[in-house]
Amino acid sequence: MTASFTRRTTAAHTRLTAVGAIAVAGALLLTGCGDQTKKDKSSSSASTSSAPLASKLPASIRSAGVVKVGSDIAYAPVEFKDNSGNVVGLDPDLAAAMGKQLGVKFEFENGTFDGLLTGLRSNRYDIAMSAMTDNKNRQNGVDPDTGKKVGEGVDFVDYLTAGVSIYTRKGQTENIASWADLCGKKLAVERGTVSEDLAKSESKKCTGGKKITIEPFDDDQQSQTRLRSGGADAASSDFPVAAYAVKTSGGGKDFQLVGEQVEAAPYGIAVAKSDTQLRDALQAAMDAVIKSGEYQKILTKWGAEDGAVKSSVINGGK
Repeated sequence: MTASFTRRTTAAHTRLTAVGAIAVAGALLLTGCGDQTKKDKSSSSASTSSAPLASKLPASIRSAGVVKVGSDIAYAPVEFKDNSGNVVGLDPDLAAAMGKQLGVKFEFENGTFDGLLTGLRSNRYDIAMSAMTDNKNRQNGVDPDTGKKVGEGVDFVDYLTAGVSIYTRKGQTENIASWADLCGKKLAVERGTVSEDLAKSESKKCTGGKKITIEPFDDDQQSQTRLRSGGADAASSDFPVAAYAVKTSGGGKDFQLVGEQVEAAPYGIAVAKSDTQLRDALQAAMDAVIKSGEYQKILTKWGAEDGAVKSSVINGGK
């Protein structure tokens, strides 16, 4: 989820393509390994050794054949579960494409967004891939609210650019066309995202005692439910997610986008700073996916082609 804690005051110059062409189907289940037989291990080993970039991986991951991914799997179309319970979306598709280059599977494990980096630090996950914005606070392990260092920080392998948007119930915009218009209004957001940070920043600018009432939720689906029920005046999330909700919720009858998207910043795959070999292997794999043309196909499938990058960089966020 976009969370660029250094505010950019200008709106993003481009929008990600509207999600009319988004394919909700096309399931991709990134399954876990479970208890493996000798045959399974042999097969995994053969697959890893034949992959073009397998040698770049740490030996432990190469041997296991699995990269454990922490992710908030309730953020369509970036990552979510389809009607069959399969994990699908932009991130899983990109992960699968990287897996072909590295000879491993990416196993997505669900968690709340604001707990993913904690899970990474405790070695529950090898990486975190969840529409997470690469920014200096996260790189340096700094709490955005207090400005204090709370952890070692992480490195990011960047792979997309996205901004954030505001949306309301359809036909009930409450005269909201920008973040400044939220003063005196109630806003539903997902906890730990730029939407929450921007709301806090804008609320400080409000005059006449009309602050923004911020309602943070564990995931974006809860935020949407709050808005849909009339419990909030507006909601905010990353533009691809907001646009997807507007397109699909209630057959397109529930919500509408208002104003321009802001805070365009890179999404990154979070990796522990000590795991430099894994970080570099992921960057090489993402670059290979970009150059192969598969990257563009995946972004087009999920309506995110305007967020494409030409190459993957490490810690490109500001």
